[in-house]
Amino acid sequence: MKRTFLAIAAVLVSFTAGAGTAAGWWDKPRPPRPGTVVPALPAGQANPMIATGVGIGANTPLYKTSGIGPTALNTSAPAGSEASYIDTVIFPGGTLPAGVTITEAQGINALRRIGENLQAAGLSFADVYTMRVFLQNPGGAAAADFAGWNRAYRQYFANTDLTTGKYVPVPLGTAVPAKPFVVNKSRPSRFALEIENLPVAGWLVEVEVDAAYPKH
Repeated sequence: MKRTFLAIAAVLVSFTAGAGTAAGWWDKPRPPRPGTVVPALPAGQANPMIATGVGIGANTPLYKTSGIGPTALNTSAPAGSEASYIDTVIFPGGTLPAGVTITEAQGINALRRIGENLQAAGLSFADVYTMRVFLQNPGGAAAADFAGWNRAYRQYFANTDLTTGKYVPVPLGTAVPAKPFVVNKSRPSRFALEIENLPVAGWLVEVEVDAAYPKH
């Protein structure tokens, strides 16, 4: 299997409802307190996409999903086609607005499934601290659509200004940027790989995440 390493970065911004936060472990030579998840963020950026590292304190309860892809919600498209994985809740009739790519649409679908998986485990997008992403080239394309994936990602993660706390508008395709689907200040650690084949016919996106249970 061809694997093109595209991006590796590491972890998270402090959670709104996460395992808790503590003073940055990167500032002092000591581990995070038990039950805390401590992020390191790039300096000088008000809205970084991902963080540069994360510390996980002892006895922090964690949850790991399996690899999750989009669900075939678009029954008007042929089974197993890329278009069959357009989320018709977001895109009625499977029709994509101007500039929305098939990878972007599938990314939104997959992330909605991640959200459902987390909710079933008593968690939310805000509790995610690391993410692994596998992208396949759309039919006829020479490379995976990382730009489309990143637009989908910003709809659910890393979409607040760390200075003001307000959400940062996110574009859907080429539309005017608007309020993201889920306002979330978490920046998971993330890597993204372009691969030759995903395990389900028609999938262009597969995602798995790790999350930390909120501290009680």
